[in-house]
Amino acid sequence: MLIDVVDEMTGRLLADAGIGAGMRVVDAGCGRGDVSRMIAQLVGAQGQVVGVDRDAPSIAAARERARELGLSNMTFAEGDLGALAPEHGHFDAVVGRRVLMYQPDGVAAVRSLSRALRPGGVVVFQEHDATMVPASVAPLPLHERVSHWIWRTVEREGADIHMGFHLAAVLEQAGLDVVRVRAEAVVQTPRTRYRTVAIVRAMLPRIVQRGVATEAEIDVDTLEERLMEERTKANATYISDMVFGAWARKPA
Repeated sequence: MLIDVVDEMTGRLLADAGIGAGMRVVDAGCGRGDVSRMIAQLVGAQGQVVGVDRDAPSIAAARERARELGLSNMTFAEGDLGALAPEHGHFDAVVGRRVLMYQPDGVAAVRSLSRALRPGGVVVFQEHDATMVPASVAPLPLHERVSHWIWRTVEREGADIHMGFHLAAVLEQAGLDVVRVRAEAVVQTPRTRYRTVAIVRAMLPRIVQRGVATEAEIDVDTLEERLMEERTKANATYISDMVFGAWARKPA
């Protein structure tokens, strides 16, 4: 069974942080709009979602997907975080998933985004963290190798691979009042599968370019089978990801 528990975590985080009907929300670093669509469902027809990303192809894909789904409460803007024009007005919330870890200065990024937020508005971020993973009681060398490929690549690209642990401090230093911080694990058993191979396949050019592993070493076409075989033979439960979520408020 293939599961996407991170989307489930994101949905719970948004709801628990108070994202709801009628709100105007910025999706910072929206990419192809996956989180934007979650927000659009929560805020409803009377709400609005503005997705912002500096990658033009991702913005184009997000716009096309919104048109296909008939989601008229979503718009997208190309640009850096915090680059919303004044005519967009103030928002009730700013949301981001796997965004701050890629910012050269996370505090400055949050401060910039907060300028578009009304007093008392909420800031919600979800960030993956490499500090405690991978983890398993049984030895799983291939799983550990795959985790290394992913995280070393991200680190060599300049990301903060400990942003989950840094999240509360970043929000506080940006002048926000932290309401809640929590962490959840992506747990894989011999009978469940996660999107690990899809992630590796998507990252493959970057992994090779950064000198982390070669295509031959990865052998992506057989990777799913080899991972399942290793976990099944060991009858092991494996924690592949730790996902931190936090929300904070702009002082009134």
